[in-house]
Amino acid sequence: MLVVMKRGATDEDIKAVMKKIEELGFRAVPMPGAQRTAVCVLGNEGPVDMSEFREMNGVKDAIPVSKPYKMVSREITPEPSRIRVGDVVIGGGGVTLMAGPCAVETEEQCMRIAEAVKKAGAVIFRGGAFKPRTSPYSFQGLGEEGLKILAKVRNRFGLYVVTEAIDHEILKMVADYADIVQIGARNMQNYSLLRAAGKIRKPVLLKRGMSATIEEWLMAAEYIVSEGNPDLILCERGVRTFSDHSRNTLDLSAVLAVKQLSHLPVVVDPSHAAGRRDQVIPLAKAAVVIGADGLLVEVHHQPEKALSDGPQSLRPEQFTALVKEIKTLAEATGR
Repeated sequence: MLVVMKRGATDEDIKAVMKKIEELGFRAVPMPGAQRTAVCVLGNEGPVDMSEFREMNGVKDAIPVSKPYKMVSREITPEPSRIRVGDVVIGGGGVTLMAGPCAVETEEQCMRIAEAVKKAGAVIFRGGAFKPRTSPYSFQGLGEEGLKILAKVRNRFGLYVVTEAIDHEILKMVADYADIVQIGARNMQNYSLLRAAGKIRKPVLLKRGMSATIEEWLMAAEYIVSEGNPDLILCERGVRTFSDHSRNTLDLSAVLAVKQLSHLPVVVDPSHAAGRRDQVIPLAKAAVVIGADGLLVEVHHQPEKALSDGPQSLRPEQFTALVKEIKTLAEATGR
């Protein structure tokens, strides 16, 4: 349920509503808006008697919410959210470019790639310091040393940094270095990690699980937002299907569906969806046309020597060409 306050409602009116909600055994989360405040009721498994709230001072209306995910739903927040990372805004009509290597390998590697993607138009640098891999014998990342390299990239090139936290034990460390904390596909339903991510004061990028439904994805997002962190970005990165022509199947229809159901911005990772370089650029362009709020693209200056996901990494000149085409597409679609 959502309790919508009147425009002239006082702080005392709002506190009274929150107290009433808590007396009923539920959680009350205030959601200030441009014109009025709403209070979201969390924790109720069935309908709540709305008449009691409609009679309270300062209350305009009490509205039932039909979706199991409340705070990320457009029923609660009709207008698209804009997530601010420094002077970069994700959501609201533009296309935010995030690019970099799958894994941080060396300082020289990251500096070289960062210089290229910054020149091409990227504003956020992606790179994994901790790498959850299918094989225990594959490169697992440089850990904190990789985070320090990412911090040097930010300081030198002015690029904001997105990198993954693979468990709640290293979440704080990652948040200390990163501008955006990524929760990867394998951890989309790691609920202790999601709750912990909801308590940090950094934007979070939540990737869709490789076999997750849209509702499961949005419920995972609800875990983060319900813990107090509204700065959440969703990322479609392909789902596992019977097809073998690509690593995963990029579900562009999910971008449309989620943007209708949720106010959160949605970006697309065409690299992990494709798993092969020749498909990344066409998929990235399709994502822009369909309305994605941004792209998360892997770029490597020597993909044949990359320690992780070289076959799907664009070369710098390919990324530069992609950005030029994206600008044309964005202008053609009024973005």
